[in-house]
Amino acid sequence: MAANPMYQFNVYRIGPEIKINNIDISFTNASLFMVISSLAILIIFNLGTKRSIIPNKIQLLAELSYSFISKMISDTAGSKAKPYFSFIFSLFMFVLFCNMFGMIPYSFTVTSHIIVTFVLAAFIFIGVTIIGFIKHGLGYLKLFVPSGVPMVLLPLIVVIEIISYLSRPISLSVRLFANMMAGHTMMKVFGGFVVSLGIVGGWLPLGFSVALTGLEILVAFLQAYVFAILTCIYLNDALNLHH
Repeated sequence: MAANPMYQFNVYRIGPEIKINNIDISFTNASLFMVISSLAILIIFNLGTKRSIIPNKIQLLAELSYSFISKMISDTAGSKAKPYFSFIFSLFMFVLFCNMFGMIPYSFTVTSHIIVTFVLAAFIFIGVTIIGFIKHGLGYLKLFVPSGVPMVLLPLIVVIEIISYLSRPISLSVRLFANMMAGHTMMKVFGGFVVSLGIVGGWLPLGFSVALTGLEILVAFLQAYVFAILTCIYLNDALNLHH
């Protein structure tokens, strides 16, 4: 009998139980893969920034990543967003590596949990809002009053704009979480079919599993990109106050 496809999302403690004021802060498999992802990023980009006459593959990868994120920020948020390059670059890489490590068999997909993606999204939302008020003061509230709207419709439009603004961390977090969970669940289901049907009948689900794995790798990159570019768009609103 195939294993429950949802079992792969179980969070379990690694090591001793640690509690502070009845809050469990024990080290878990989710914590482990966050640490692994962070260490992998540090190692790769530490090696990629070493000077050499002939750039190696890691250096080329680091330079390509730098150029890719730099162009994305310039295109979506403009030159004013350059001081926030380090944060957006780190955010993109962290989400990307967490997604990619989740593709390894018997690993754990950190971004398949809503609590992880929501904390990231909430941090972005709060940070962007603070930046907006620091840059524009109470003038930042103009973001909720689109120009050219008839006065009779203005109260309704303002309410819609506020709801849309407050829903940003929800939509940002759910998009990443839902895509990663759905993709990994489907991969596990088709993998279970391969095992259940055996050599004779398992070829078709095996083909689907291979195709789905390739698609899921693409989705893992695209979701990291979408997460980062939406952050740039929100930052653009805070810096340039487009309304």
